[in-house]
Amino acid sequence: MNIYGILAIYKFEMARTKRTLLQSIVAPVITTSLYFIVFGAAIGSRIQQVEGVSYGAFIVPGLIMLNLLTHSISNASFAIYFPKFVGTVYEMLSAPISTLEVVLGYVGAAATKSILLGLIILITASFFIEMRIAHPFIMLAFVVLTAVSFSLLGFILGIWADNFEKLSVVPMLVITPLVFLGGSFYSTDMLPAFWQSISLLNPVLYLVSGLRWSFYEISEVNVWISLISITAFMLACFSVVVMMFKTGYKLRS
Repeated sequence: MNIYGILAIYKFEMARTKRTLLQSIVAPVITTSLYFIVFGAAIGSRIQQVEGVSYGAFIVPGLIMLNLLTHSISNASFAIYFPKFVGTVYEMLSAPISTLEVVLGYVGAAATKSILLGLIILITASFFIEMRIAHPFIMLAFVVLTAVSFSLLGFILGIWADNFEKLSVVPMLVITPLVFLGGSFYSTDMLPAFWQSISLLNPVLYLVSGLRWSFYEISEVNVWISLISITAFMLACFSVVVMMFKTGYKLRS
């Protein structure tokens, strides 16, 4: 395996974070603080507890998941789209580096940024509310699997996209609504029985529910089903990426 090639891509992508520190780190912290001010203070004053957990603490896993999904996709999609846009992708394709090594470099960097952001949000949240993490290793498993899976999805979108507008279509019109409708800021037990059944069709519910279980041992879906689902999704996305590279889909044309 070409370790130097992987590290070259990884370090280059991680260096971009330093150049966009305000956008990458400061903006999410401010946004998270605003969520706690608006949701925690305004709504939390009316909803004291959800399933035995204070409302402010209840929404923490949802906030982490929202940022993990959106930033994993945006980081990875831009990382591969920009070389396509300026034409440097051909240098990468002609280099002595395999598809696996390219994916490890780009997706590894995108997932690392998202994981760091998730930890920053967790630290920020601790200044506003008291919370506990009942199963830290399962929490890390969910965070890492989610970051890698949706970085792979972002990588697919970056290859597929023909312009910058397409890069924002899926995060803005698909992922964000699914997160808000996936029990991030409320429990699906509050919904009528019919809508509870409909909510089970939302894949993001399984992620939010599993991550929340790792914090407070409360969930709408079995935690093992959630872990198996995100693992299967990760493998499916990786298979699509491999197929795209083998066929040269929108990379060699």
